[in-house]
Amino acid sequence: MTLLTIDDPVPPQPHGSLGAHPFLALGFRPFYLLGAAFAGVAVPAWTASYLGWQGMPRLDLLWHMHEMLFGFVIAIVIGFLYTAGRNWTGLWTPRGLPLAALAALWLAGRAAMALLPALPAAAIDVLFLPLASLPLYRVIRRSGNTRNLVMVVLLAVLATANAAYHASVLGLLPLSPMQPLYAAIVAVVVIESVLGGRVIPNFTANAVRGVRTTSDPRLEKLSLVLTALTGLAWASLPLSLPLALLALAAAAVQLVRMALWKPLCTLRQPLLWILHLSYAWIPLGFVLLALACFGWVPQSAAVHALTVGAMGGLIIGMVTRTALGHTGRMLRAGRLETAMYLLLQAGVLARLVAAFSAGPLRTAGLVTATLCWSLAFGLYCLQYGPYLFRARVDGREG
Repeated sequence: MTLLTIDDPVPPQPHGSLGAHPFLALGFRPFYLLGAAFAGVAVPAWTASYLGWQGMPRLDLLWHMHEMLFGFVIAIVIGFLYTAGRNWTGLWTPRGLPLAALAALWLAGRAAMALLPALPAAAIDVLFLPLASLPLYRVIRRSGNTRNLVMVVLLAVLATANAAYHASVLGLLPLSPMQPLYAAIVAVVVIESVLGGRVIPNFTANAVRGVRTTSDPRLEKLSLVLTALTGLAWASLPLSLPLALLALAAAAVQLVRMALWKPLCTLRQPLLWILHLSYAWIPLGFVLLALACFGWVPQSAAVHALTVGAMGGLIIGMVTRTALGHTGRMLRAGRLETAMYLLLQAGVLARLVAAFSAGPLRTAGLVTATLCWSLAFGLYCLQYGPYLFRARVDGREG
């Protein structure tokens, strides 16, 4: 049985024209679409600002990193966890008007970060993660499903990192704003590691005939511990030998873990290979981070392997797969899905070219990466927007 299949009988939807709209039936619907649309416009906006093509001084590097993590990625994570939380607990996560209110708060945070001064922007932005995490905590506690409380803990870590970022920008904390952003990157990688270890081998074993994937509980725990320690070191230490050793250890364990999931058996199934390939950017990103500690590669190469490669790739893979399943459609990737996956991976490579280059080649790499990224998420909005706005084709709720 897959992680996100819902089989339980469900109560009636909330009454009222807005509350009963299919778009608000479950968390993945608004947050997947809003997150994908934001990703498609925010990256070009930053690229244009960086290259001097438009004059919006607020759209600087810090804005770009913050909004990709605490805007785009968090929207997808919340949408996924609300949907998975319904399956884990048998209880309803926010839907109807409460879900609409949370989505509106997320949108307000994005507008505030782009348009308002730092203090009011921070006051609005820091509200979303605690308020979005609370309903998930409640349903997990009510159900006794304590195994998944780790997700709430990780969301609390992200909320703390976000608050620390704003405090740093406002001069209230004596640290670089980049440090909480690095911590947030690895916190998201830990979330990917937890969920990836559950769904990727499971999806693979279910879909590829004759393949048996394996998971070693000790290896699973070790990979999470090393990944978390790498994040703590990255956030608190300069690029150094201890950080390099931790990053290399985390990369090695993640690679061994991945090998047990039989990635080469998925090459003919895009819905599977996108997850395996995207997950592979995690160990590669840690290797690049270790090399950056020795001054052999730019640190931005590691950042973009872990963000564009791992986060972006896993997100495009999961928002297609789970949206298909939860709108009652066949789990099958067509040409558009495959195009999204290939565009995303091409964008990672172009962004790494930009990280290692200067002058016109860097500009070309940035523009190419931006076009690939925006096309991938633009195609998602065009193809999946109608799915997310309509009721399930199989007549079930959710």
